[in-house]
Amino acid sequence: MSIAPTAPPVVQLRVPTDEDAVAWHRAFDDPEVMRYFGGRPDELSAYEEWTARQRRHDAELGYCLWTVLDGDGEVVGFTGAQPWAPTAYGPVGETEIGWRLTRSAWGRGYATAAARLTLERLRAAGVERIVAAVDVLNERSAAVALRLGMAPAETFTTALPGQEVRCFRLEL
Repeated sequence: MSIAPTAPPVVQLRVPTDEDAVAWHRAFDDPEVMRYFGGRPDELSAYEEWTARQRRHDAELGYCLWTVLDGDGEVVGFTGAQPWAPTAYGPVGETEIGWRLTRSAWGRGYATAAARLTLERLRAAGVERIVAAVDVLNERSAAVALRLGMAPAETFTTALPGQEVRCFRLEL
């Protein structure tokens, strides 16, 4: 007996609102969610600044880190893309795709479904290639990058002690 593949979950993407800063803060207030991002949740003010920056990116670039909503309209995290921030490491000048979900949404296909919508929007915005920086220990995020058709490339050492990230690349 074969098992039929399950349909991808219903997701919607929206430009982050002021209220989404609170929703992101709540969704990511979990050391396990933040494991590959320093291990500690950020303060609400960081999410307020972050969502405001994403609204600017959307207005100026036509893409950003969008809020991900599930089929019931509940915030489950974000996915999208933004220019790689000038740092001491990484593919400066590239467009980075990324995703982060609340733990209750893990393993249900939300990251892949939302990232595929992101790819459609990036193509429509004229983006020619993307990168994803994934902690070398983060098998779940690496699996999403591979499902998107991204190819593993170089690794970088980050500013976090002992952290290395693998850069995945995709031509759009």
